[in-house]
Order: sequence, then C-alpha cells, then structure tokens
Amino acid sequence: MQAGTFVGNLASAIGVTTEEAALVAELKAGNEDAFGILIAQYHQPLYSLIARSITDSADAADITQEVFIKVFRSIRGFNGESSLRTWLYRIALHEASNQRRWWSRHKKQETTIDSPMESSDSNDDGLPLIATLADSGGSPYDHAAQAELRHRVEAALKMVPEVFRTVVVLREIEGFAYEEIAEILNVNIGTVKSRLTRGRSALKAILTTEHAANSFASPASGASSNRKDLRANASEMVTR
Repeated sequence: MQAGTFVGNLASAIGVTTEEAALVAELKAGNEDAFGILIAQYHQPLYSLIARSITDSADAADITQEVFIKVFRSIRGFNGESSLRTWLYRIALHEASNQRRWWSRHKKQETTIDSPMESSDSNDDGLPLIATLADSGGSPYDHAAQAELRHRVEAALKMVPEVFRTVVVLREIEGFAYEEIAEILNVNIGTVKSRLTRGRSALKAILTTEHAANSFASPASGASSNRKDLRANASEMVTR
C-alpha cells in the first residue's frame, strides 16, 4: 500500500514537471496559445505580488504587463534550473524593485495625504494570511467585517519594511516553500526564515499599536465594538 502511494505521488510529480516542460517548449517556439495559457495562469498572482511590493499600486498593471513582455523576450534563456513559477516571480520582484527605485527618485515629492495605501498580510502557524484576503462568502455583515479586517491587515503590512514584507507575501500568501523563496531572492534559507520571523513580528507590532491607539476612542455604538473585535482578530492571527 505504501509503495503504491509512493509510486503514485512520484508519477504525479513527474506529470507536473512534464507538463511544465511542454509549456516551456511551446513558449520557446513562440506559440501564441502557450503565452495565452501562461498569462491566464500567472497574471493575477503576479499582479497581486507586484501590488503588494510597490509604493503605488496604481502602477501594478503596467508593471505586470512589462513582466510578461520580458518573459516573452527572454524565455529562450530559461534553462530549467528552477521551476517556471520561481523564474516568473523572480522577474516580477526585480521589476517591482526597479519601480520602487524610480518612485523614490521621481515621485516621492508628489505624495499627498490622499495617496492610496497598499497591502498584504502575514500569519504564523494559525490562520493563513491568504484566508484573511479570501472572500469567505456569508451574510452582508460577514462580507463587511471581512473587508474591514482585510483592509487593516493590508494597510499594516504595507508599513512592514520591504525586505521583510516580500518574504511574508511569498510565504504566507503565495505559499512558496522556504527553498523556493531562497531561490527567488538569491539568499540562503536561514536568511529567509529570519526575514519571515522579523516580518511577522513587525506586522504584529503594527497591529498591536493600532489596537492600543484606537482603544482610547470612546465607542459611539455597537459598531465600535465590532471594530475592536476585528483588530483583536487581526492581531491574534499574527500571534498564532
């Protein structure tokens, strides 16, 4: 029974590798349908990653498009030493980094009090951050509560230093293994774990500080109590 399970798992893994290899071969041959499949599969996750990695999320769509242009131009240089997904995320983070440098040089002075905040979440061993960002369904109140919690965690994550935030997003939201994150960022696994720990700690501290600051506000109605519960839930997710 165990041997059969092992063989089945091995065959499944080989199937995934074969499928990816076939897609890469078609991409290198310039097959437009293959690029359509690639974009359909990776556009949304890459867009979300970039939006959480840059200062102004309004630029995420343009940067995502630039990523796919670079993929189109450089796919023949993909040698398969990493997975296609890892390679794509590495390109996306590189482009996001370029945009942050450009923004710091050219747009910082244009920032106003109304500038949009960006986000992401991170969690420890409890509820995954991706669960906080997902649409859980339910009643209109559930939707409103989830949206408020998501906004608060997203805004708090935006305040986490970028070097730590990137690891939190890759691990907690995108679901990469430590080894894959190390490969994407070109660092060792120990550095990945250290940055993840510090990112989670920073996020928890921000949420805790926000909760403490808002606890001084006198509740005007039952809605205030609900907001406090949301803050507590967000902080608890990071603590677990």
